[in-house]
Amino acid sequence: MSAPETLVVFGYAAMNRTLREHDPPRRCNRDIRKRTWEREGIDRVAELTERNFEDLRAILRWNIDHGIRFYRCSSTLVPWNSQFELPELPNYDRIASLATQCGALVRNNGMRLTFHPDHWCKLASESADTVERSVESVEHHGRWLDLLGLPRSPRYAINVHIGAHYGDKSATAERFCAVVDDLAPRARERLVVENDDTDSLWGVTELVDAVSETVAVPVTFDYHHHTFTARGHSYREGFAAASDTWGDVRPITHYSEPARLHDDPEARPRDHAHHVAGVPEWLAEQSDVMLESGGKERSVLRLRD
Repeated sequence: MSAPETLVVFGYAAMNRTLREHDPPRRCNRDIRKRTWEREGIDRVAELTERNFEDLRAILRWNIDHGIRFYRCSSTLVPWNSQFELPELPNYDRIASLATQCGALVRNNGMRLTFHPDHWCKLASESADTVERSVESVEHHGRWLDLLGLPRSPRYAINVHIGAHYGDKSATAERFCAVVDDLAPRARERLVVENDDTDSLWGVTELVDAVSETVAVPVTFDYHHHTFTARGHSYREGFAAASDTWGDVRPITHYSEPARLHDDPEARPRDHAHHVAGVPEWLAEQSDVMLESGGKERSVLRLRD
């Protein structure tokens, strides 16, 4: 008898270009500016949040129909959530119902749904205000995943970067770990940390040694970022180090290719190409792969086909 075939899972982030071009467009990243919040307040936010959850449901159904079982949701799913608690929304019951439907789609179809808070989310900042806002952000993401009814597990990850070293990596790692330890369980139990794309910042092995071994936070391996922070380790070695931090949860990998190889010879080395030529077979067999390319769902379909 032959060995069972490995199920390869590719995903994409935030925008579904196919549905974005529909009439009406489907997207779950509607947001507002500060002046709109100050003028229209929670009623406007409630309307946008309901539409975001409706369209998240449509995106998840589209993904299921097309065999895509990995999706990174937008971090503007609930705009301005820092200003209110979810049950304060006047249409909270409708939003909670939609969230339950979305979560059921994810669970019943073996999907994986994750978040990646914005670049300003820096849990190890030297600024108490920045740390406070960052903690608030990751804990709001945890609330949304709770509302969806998804388990508190890195399978449904909240992916962050340390994002800086502040002149002292050891002290920065200690601050990061201390903040992580104090997070509410809804965020703490889903948090994962990713390697950076700048040599002075954080490589995979540094995150394993300074963070994962201290607070048991899994490390997301970004294949393209590893080019810049390899610390003498091959791609396979970097992935293996990260993979070991995930325990019994299948690891997440981020994969992209340089734009200068495909789209724009003048692009910066860190810029992502619109599509990818191919994911290494060993990587796809051992992890769920998030394609970080401008083609979004079209990159997944193109690569798979």
